[in-house]
Amino acid sequence: MRVAVASDHAGYPLKGPIIEWLTELGHEPVDFGAESTEPVDYPDLIAPAARAVALGECERGIVLGGSGTGEAIVANKIDGIRCVEAADPVTARLGRQHNDANVLSMGGRIVAFGLADEILTLWLNTPFGGGRHQRRLDQIRDAENAHIGR
Repeated sequence: MRVAVASDHAGYPLKGPIIEWLTELGHEPVDFGAESTEPVDYPDLIAPAARAVALGECERGIVLGGSGTGEAIVANKIDGIRCVEAADPVTARLGRQHNDANVLSMGGRIVAFGLADEILTLWLNTPFGGGRHQRRLDQIRDAENAHIGR
């Protein structure tokens, strides 16, 4: 699976291990930056990664920041993205199972490397549950297409 990966400067230390884990698991990471811990404006890096997922250039995406919150907000502004911010395995699993989350956000200042590996693996391997959850995804898509609030 092709996986878009992007971080800001605070998420950068976690980005290298994430790319390594993805490669070890047989996936193809596509690196959208950042390239160092030098401060950057994260929307400039997160939005292109999320667009790659929305356009089908990558099947999933992983965005990383200090907390992961801003990155999740940016990713979720892209039509077709359902980004879950996860600092624990349960949230990652439920984000996939109930919401078919196609982007995962984590905070490098919140999630330790070993836990990030567990969250990532669970998120990658959890299938969407369908059923009653599909109806809700359809409602989300309808709201997105209606540009509610704009």
